[in-house]
Amino acid sequence: MRIFALAGTLKRKGSVNRRLLELAVELCRGRGVELDHALLAELEMPLYCEDERQEQGFPPGAEELRRRLEGADGVLLASPEYNYSIPGVLKNAIDWTSRYRPVPWRGKHALLLSASPSLVGGNRGLWALRVPLECMGVHVYPEMFSLAHADEAFDSGGQLNDAQLQRRLEQTLEGFLALVRRVTG
Repeated sequence: MRIFALAGTLKRKGSVNRRLLELAVELCRGRGVELDHALLAELEMPLYCEDERQEQGFPPGAEELRRRLEGADGVLLASPEYNYSIPGVLKNAIDWTSRYRPVPWRGKHALLLSASPSLVGGNRGLWALRVPLECMGVHVYPEMFSLAHADEAFDSGGQLNDAQLQRRLEQTLEGFLALVRRVTG
């Protein structure tokens, strides 16, 4: 089984979403999962414009994202919350890849993760993220993982300070991976 793990952030130093995704990747590897791990900053794309797409084709970052999605059985997606919604850079990547035929997201199973210093851990942004993903035919795992007070949540080894939260993350990942294994046979 191959999982594509994508951090919906750019190059922000100390990104708590990137830290959460790295922890999830480590936990998946410990369960024998093959991982392909990327940051949106590695997949540069101009702002989506249909006229430019028709004239110039898809940018290299969109081509790379499409390729990596097509090679995955499932997707781990960690995204910050910007003003109760999706970061523009992530929405832009979704917009570009939604124009491929077939849509590379279609039929994929995805687990959504977020981390924030706030009280709700970016959860509102994940609800907004579900909409375009589900519109493209992504099977978004019902349980999402939002890490509140994320600026204080990690120990020096990258694990969560709270053993109960660590176990909840592990259980969420185990449920998601079991589902992906069942459907990909």
